[in-house]
Amino acid sequence: MMLRRSCVEEPDVNPGLEDSPRRAFLKATGALGGGLVLGFFVPVKPARAVTDAGTAFQPNAFLRVGSDGTVTVIVGLAEMGQGILTGIAQLMAEELEADWSKVRVELAPTDPAYNNPVFGFQGTGGSFSTRGHWEPMRRAGATAREMLISAAALTWRVDPASCSAEQGKVVHPSGRQASYGELAAKAATLPIPPDARLKDPKDFRIIGKALKQLDSPDKIRGAAAFGIDVRLRGMLVCLVARPPVLGSKLVSFDAAKTKQIPGVRQVVSISSGVAVVADGFWPAKLGRDALQVTWDEGTGAHLSSAGISAALVDLTAKPGIAARNDGDVDSPNAKSVVEAIYEVPYLAHACMEPMNCTAVVKSDSAEVWAPTESPGLDRDVLAKVAGVDPARLTLHTTLMGCGFGRRFARDFSIDAVEVAKAVATPVQVIYSREDDMKGQYYRPAAAARLRAGLDDAGRPVSLLARTACSSILRAAGWPLKNGIDGVAVDGLKQWPYDTDNVRVEWAPYENGIVVWWWRSEGSSQNVYFVESFIDELAHAAGRDPFEYRRALLTHSPRLRGVLEAAADKSDWRKPLPTGRARGIAACECFGSFVAQVAEVSVSAGHPRIHRVVCAVDCGQIVNPEAIKRQIEGGVIFGISAALYGNISLKDGRVEQGNFDDYRVIRMGEAPPIDVHILASSEKPGGVGEIGTPPTAPAVCNAIFSLTGKRVRKLPVAALEGTA
Repeated sequence: MMLRRSCVEEPDVNPGLEDSPRRAFLKATGALGGGLVLGFFVPVKPARAVTDAGTAFQPNAFLRVGSDGTVTVIVGLAEMGQGILTGIAQLMAEELEADWSKVRVELAPTDPAYNNPVFGFQGTGGSFSTRGHWEPMRRAGATAREMLISAAALTWRVDPASCSAEQGKVVHPSGRQASYGELAAKAATLPIPPDARLKDPKDFRIIGKALKQLDSPDKIRGAAAFGIDVRLRGMLVCLVARPPVLGSKLVSFDAAKTKQIPGVRQVVSISSGVAVVADGFWPAKLGRDALQVTWDEGTGAHLSSAGISAALVDLTAKPGIAARNDGDVDSPNAKSVVEAIYEVPYLAHACMEPMNCTAVVKSDSAEVWAPTESPGLDRDVLAKVAGVDPARLTLHTTLMGCGFGRRFARDFSIDAVEVAKAVATPVQVIYSREDDMKGQYYRPAAAARLRAGLDDAGRPVSLLARTACSSILRAAGWPLKNGIDGVAVDGLKQWPYDTDNVRVEWAPYENGIVVWWWRSEGSSQNVYFVESFIDELAHAAGRDPFEYRRALLTHSPRLRGVLEAAADKSDWRKPLPTGRARGIAACECFGSFVAQVAEVSVSAGHPRIHRVVCAVDCGQIVNPEAIKRQIEGGVIFGISAALYGNISLKDGRVEQGNFDDYRVIRMGEAPPIDVHILASSEKPGGVGEIGTPPTAPAVCNAIFSLTGKRVRKLPVAALEGTA
C-alpha cells in the first residue's frame, strides 16, 4: 500500500489530471526508472473488446511495471474494508503472470481514466466493483503480458509464440529468461496488441486463491492513511452546528461565548449551518456547545415516527405505480387468500470512521482529501463550491473506515470546501457520532402490503405486492424510469417463486427526510418482506418452509441450489434442543444468489441467534477469504438491523445519537457464521452487500417457528406486540 499516515506538509495545489479522451498508450519515463506504464481503454459495457476508438469508450485503470520488476496496480475504486484493492490486483496479476510477492497497489487519483465501467463515472457501490472490472482488468494484464513477451522475443530474435510468461518473467525453451523489470523499458516502446488472449479459468493460479489483503500490514501497524488521519501544515479543525429539527433553517447566531473558548479561531455561516473553526477537535466542540443559534423549525417539527408509519401503511392500501404486472392478480383460480403488512424503520449507516473531509481552497485552485465513494461525481460539485475550474481541483480519495453507501453523499465534503474557502486556511471538517447519526441520509422507512391467492394445494397463483417509501434516486438527483425508483422495488419486483400472476407496485412518499443508499439497498427491506411472506404462505399451506420454497423455484436453479445447500449444511431436518428453532430465507441480489438458515432461541421476549449458516453462489471466485469476510460482515450488519436498528423521530428530532441508543450487536451476541461458497463457472456477481438481505427474515422466521408469533415490524427488540 502506498497511502501511509504521516504529518503532511501543506502542498501546493496541483492542477487536476488532464482529462484525456484517449489513454491507450505506452510510455517510458525516467521518473519510473524506465518502467512500463500501461493505460488502457474499456467500454462502459465491459464485455466489449479493449479499444482506443472514440468517445463511446471510457478509460478505466492503469498498470505500472517498474524496472525493478515491481508491479503496481492503480485502482480507481474506494477501499472501505471490502478488500477490493487486493481483488482488483489479483485480476490484473493473474493475466499478467506476475510474481505476487512483487505486486503493489495504489489508490488512483480522481480522473476519468478510472471511471467505473458500469457507472460511467469514478465511483464504488452496488457491489459492481469485481463484476464490473472482471474482464477489463484481466484484459489489461493480458495486454501487458503479451507486450512483455514481445519485448523478450525481439531481444532474443525469436518467434513470440515460442515464449511464455510465468512468475514475473518471460522464458524460452532454450533456457533463456528475462524478468519483467529487465523487459519493461523495451515493452514501453511497442504497440498495444488489439486483443490479447485471456487465460482459461482452469489455468488460474492467483484468481480463486485466498491471498492476504495487500493493505492489511499498513492497517495493522497503523500506517495506513484514512481520511481522518490527514494532517496539513496550519490545518484547523471544524465542527458544524446543524439544525436540530429536520428541514429547519438558520435564523441567526451569537458567537460571543464561543469566541471566548481558547483555541477557537473563527465562526462562519455555511449552507448547512454554523461552522466553528478551532485549533483542534475539542476546542471546536466546546465552541459549538457554547454557540447560541436560533432556528426556524418549519413544518419539520410535526414529523414523528408514528405519523410516518401511519402514512406509509395508508399508501399501501391504494393502487401505486406498477413496476411489474404479469397476468391477472385477481385470478379466479385462487381458493384462499393470505394478506400481511410489514414495516421497517429508517436506519443509519453508523460507519466506524465518522464523516470527515480536509480541504485547501485558494483563489484559483483547490485540493481536497476525502473518504468518498464517488470522487468522479464529487469533483465537479466541489469545484463549483470552491469557485474554481474542475481541472484545478485535485481530489484525493483516502482509505475509509466503512462506507455502506453513506460516503456516496458529499455533504461532509461540501462543508469542508465551504469552510476552507471562507477562512482561507486548510480545514478538516469532522462529524461527531451524533452529527452523523442525526444528520439524515438514512435507509428509507418502508411499508409493504402483500396479498397472495393460493390454489387447493396451497401454491400461490397470484401475488399483489405494494410498497411505500421515499425515493433514493430522487434524493440523489437521479432520474426515475417510467416513474419508478428501481431501488425502491429491488428485491420485491424479482419475486422468484413460481406464480403466474404477479403485480408489484410502488407508492412514493416524501416528507423532507433525506434517504440514501444503505448496504444492500432496496433488497435490505424487500427481501425481508418477500421471505417473511413466503414463510407465511408455507404455514398456510401446511408445508415445511424449506420444501415449500424449493418446490416453487423450478425457474431459478441457482437460487434453489443455495437454498438446498443452506438447508443441508444447517442440518435442517435434524431436531434441535428444546427452546431453539431454525428459520430460512433466500434471495437473488446484485447478480449473486444467497440463502441463510438462522438458529434462534428466545428468553424473556428477547431473541438470541446461536448460529447462521449461509450458502453463496456468486459466480467465479476471486478471493474466497474476502467473500467469507464480506458475508460474515453482512450477516452481522443484518442481525444488528433486525434486532435493534431504528432511527425514530419525535417533534422532528432524531432520537438516536450514538451506539448507546442505536444498538449494534456486541461481540458476546455475535453467533458463529458458517459460510459455504458454491463452485460456479458463471460470471462474478456482487458480494459486499448480499450477506445482509436474508438475515432478518431468517431470524424472524425462526422466531415464528419457535413462538408462533410473526414479526411483521422491525426491529424485533422485544417480542411483545408481534402479530
